[in-house]
Amino acid sequence: MKAQSVARNYLFLTILLLAMILGGLTGYLFPSFAGNIAFLGTIFIRMMFCIVVPMVFASIAGTIANAKDLGRSGKIMWVTVLTFVITGAFAAIVYFFLVLAFPPVLSAWTTTATRQLGDHATMTQMIVNFFTVEDFVGLLSRRAMLPLIVFSALFGFAVNLSGEDGEPVKKFLASLTSVMLKFVNIVTYYAPVAFFAIFADLVATYGPQITQDYARALVLYYPVCFVYIFTAWPVMAWIGAGSEGVREMFRHILNPAVVSLGTCSSVATIPTNMEAAADAGISRDVSDIVLPLGATMHMDGSCFSCVLKIAFVLGVLGQPMTMADLPMIVLVAVFSSVGMSGVPGGGYIGEYIICSLFFPEHIELAFPILVVIGDLVDPPATMINAAGDYVVSFIVSRFVDGPDWLKRAKSA
Repeated sequence: MKAQSVARNYLFLTILLLAMILGGLTGYLFPSFAGNIAFLGTIFIRMMFCIVVPMVFASIAGTIANAKDLGRSGKIMWVTVLTFVITGAFAAIVYFFLVLAFPPVLSAWTTTATRQLGDHATMTQMIVNFFTVEDFVGLLSRRAMLPLIVFSALFGFAVNLSGEDGEPVKKFLASLTSVMLKFVNIVTYYAPVAFFAIFADLVATYGPQITQDYARALVLYYPVCFVYIFTAWPVMAWIGAGSEGVREMFRHILNPAVVSLGTCSSVATIPTNMEAAADAGISRDVSDIVLPLGATMHMDGSCFSCVLKIAFVLGVLGQPMTMADLPMIVLVAVFSSVGMSGVPGGGYIGEYIICSLFFPEHIELAFPILVVIGDLVDPPATMINAAGDYVVSFIVSRFVDGPDWLKRAKSA
């Protein structure tokens, strides 16, 4: 029975991969047709966004509400955040030395188009938006993921502390989580059609626009992401559960990686990550906290792209990047990617932070460049960010459930 289940999973993954390849070829050969079918991919992504808000609320609030030991939930959260910061800083340092050796832009640009910088939130407003929204209705949006997580956690604590009065709510949250997982299974049947349309539109939109410097930036970025998968991820899994953890991680990583690469959304990958974590034997309370939190805070791929963006604009302006820039670049990469990635309060917050700190006199030049690079590297960056959430759950399990958590899960 297990072999049949594995075969079905790989059959579906094969169908998804074929849909992506065929979509890419269609976008290259028939770009106008690709634009006409782009809405098919939009339907899938919007459905996943509609699912993920109640799913995140139910999973986090339900986990904390039903927790017998609130201290355990707190430990899971601080170990998770600390791991995100460490892996993000490591990613930024590694990529800094790469672009220092191989600059993405070899000669300064003589002319380039500018773009108007839109409205943005102040720093104090971004801090406010980190934790809250204006009213309850504002929580019902994927753009308010971090406030939703904060609200869900506090709601879960309130239910837990309510004793017997909170029992009906506990059961409701647990039931809602199960229902939303079934909902995901239903929507997933539409995924091959959506992936075909998404990749057709991606190739049709960006293929002709890649110039020599942008192409060099992509060459410096895409391979690094895949090298990271086969170097950093095994190390994380080994820290979490030893050599068996590495094997277990690779057994289940393909599905989250493909979904994140196809949807370019960490949030939309949460349900798939939860399935992979359950199959790997990770505790439900660990995955219910780590994975939604990781969708907005675990951004190793975004740390890569942040360093690339800074190096690219420095090259465009004819300014060298030196070792003296390392501390500031790493700090900005971690802050803008890990700390502010899911904060509402203005579009392209990370890009604006980079501009304001590094290119205050060239904002109108730098901002559109940063946005374009962000769009071009988004698929592999999202794959590192989103699928990496599942890998981080191995480390969190190690410090929360002990070094032999995987053996106990297998025996159970």
